[in-house]
Amino acid sequence: MAIKAKRKGTLVITGEVRASYANIWEPKSINGSDPKFSISLLIPKDDTDTIQAIEEAIAQAKEDHKGKWNGKVPANLKTPLRDGDEEREDDPSYENCYFINANSTTAPQIVDAYKNKLTDSTAVYSGCYIRASINFYGFNTNGNKGIAAGLGNIQKVRDGEMLAGGTTAADDFDELDMDDDDII
Repeated sequence: MAIKAKRKGTLVITGEVRASYANIWEPKSINGSDPKFSISLLIPKDDTDTIQAIEEAIAQAKEDHKGKWNGKVPANLKTPLRDGDEEREDDPSYENCYFINANSTTAPQIVDAYKNKLTDSTAVYSGCYIRASINFYGFNTNGNKGIAAGLGNIQKVRDGEMLAGGTTAADDFDELDMDDDDII
C-alpha cells in the first residue's frame, strides 16, 4: 500500500520517508545554538506525491512570507528540498533521494502506525521508515534568506536497517544457556 502525502497550505504530511540523523527524543545543540529536535527526511525520488506536496508548500511559503524580504522573493533564496545525489554523493543512504532537514524547539509527538504514542527512544531511529508533518516558513536572519522546514510530528511506519552502522544488542548476542548458579 502506497502512503500518499497530504498538504494544507504550508503544512505537509509526507508519504513514507526514511529517517536520518534522528535527534527526536532529546533536543541537541549544534555549534552552541539553542537545543532543538531535528531530523533529516530521505524522500525517494520516485515519491512524486510527497515531492509535489513539498514543492507546492515551499511555493506557498514564499508567497506568505514576502514581507520578510521587502515584499519580493529574493533570487538567491535558500530552500530546504535538496538533492541527495548531488549534495551527499558519498553517502549511499541518500542515493536516489531528495532530503529535507527539519527541526523544532518543541518535541515532536511520536506514534506508531496505529497512532499509539511511542515513548521508547529506540523505537524510531535513523534508518526506520516514517511519515512526518513538516511546516514550511520564510526566514531572514543575519543576511541569510530562505525557506525552512519546521518539524511537527512523526508516525513510525516500519523498521529499516540502521543508518549509523550500529546494531542492536539482540543482533549482537546469542541467548546463553545458563543455570541460575552461573548468573553473576
